[in-house]
Amino acid sequence: MSLSRRALLAGLAAASFPRLAVAQQGLDAALWDARDGYPVPPTPLAQQEGNPWPPKYRVGAFTHIDAIYRTSTVRRASTPWMFKPAAATTPIPLVDDYLARNPVTGLLVVQDDHIFFERYQYARSDRDRFVSQSMVKSITGLLVGIAVSEGAIGSVDDPPEKYVDGFKGSEYGRTPLRDLLHLSSGVDFGEERDGGPDLSRLWAGMVAGRSGRGTIASITQFNKRIAPPGRRFHYASIEPDVLAVVLRYATKKSMSDYLQEKIWQPIGAESDAPWLVDAQGFNLAHFGFSAVLRDYARLGRLLAHDGAWNGRQMLPKQWMLDATTVRASDPYLTPGTAMPYFGYGYLVWLLPGPRRQFAMVGDLGQRIIIDPPSKLVMVNTALDEKAGASWAFWRKLVEQFC
Repeated sequence: MSLSRRALLAGLAAASFPRLAVAQQGLDAALWDARDGYPVPPTPLAQQEGNPWPPKYRVGAFTHIDAIYRTSTVRRASTPWMFKPAAATTPIPLVDDYLARNPVTGLLVVQDDHIFFERYQYARSDRDRFVSQSMVKSITGLLVGIAVSEGAIGSVDDPPEKYVDGFKGSEYGRTPLRDLLHLSSGVDFGEERDGGPDLSRLWAGMVAGRSGRGTIASITQFNKRIAPPGRRFHYASIEPDVLAVVLRYATKKSMSDYLQEKIWQPIGAESDAPWLVDAQGFNLAHFGFSAVLRDYARLGRLLAHDGAWNGRQMLPKQWMLDATTVRASDPYLTPGTAMPYFGYGYLVWLLPGPRRQFAMVGDLGQRIIIDPPSKLVMVNTALDEKAGASWAFWRKLVEQFC
């Protein structure tokens, strides 16, 4: 895109989209219990039922994780970095139609430092912190990249047992970090099998602390290898949790402190971000991070610039390229092979097509989708996802603005 073309689009956006709109009612508001003001579930009930919670409680739970679980805090910057606002006029019909048809709680689209539009539904606002679901996996991958660049971790070809004695002799302990980043350890973990009992066992041991095993033993109880590492993609939320323990031992810092120091404050985050901690105080790497939409967009902008922020390279550019492309030696990770439509990088989803596009993805419609060539970023939070609606909407945005 030429500079004149980019400037033209920015001007059109400023004339067409509001920076912030009052929250709309949202699709099927009665289903999500608008009548009772979108209640937060009582803590014992919330912990018993667990994510994603019944419709009555989902809006409240998805924006109040820190009222349900124990969390640590990623502190905001002392001076927030601000996006440039657009003019407050009526948004284009494309946005209204998408919001009217889908249970989206928040939608924010930026191009580099300009906000194109920012909308909220179900009585949510720009002050609410929206749960990441599995988007936090991608944050874990970024922190691994920083730890490698700083020498705290020697190489992604190292095994976890090099850093964590408790992993020695286990299958996860012998798996190269690269293959954990690719969710291709080859260790049996049945997250999507028979209702996900393995994920429930992991949660009971790590978060609820019911087994008394502790974090590391809750992970190493899964110790059956069914494939060599680095040969097949298999979605397993336990694998970023292995990386989280490695990060804690390698950096001698909690993940929340490491994120605060290396990313959150340097990008000028405007709000504190709560991050769920397990029974031993480890930040959970597969669920439980929450942030306001504009801070998610700041993170997306950092990734759109391949780890650079206003001239400072915060993540190595080569790490970002490695994280968001597939090596010739890893064809099993390509879009359409790893998954029916998507590919997989270092804990990020790779979109098909000639443009390098990637996404942080969470269940039920949580998305940060990034187009580095145009610096277009979409943040989408939701109560559910219908027939790939967010991806279809993204493709329309790319057609219009890229």
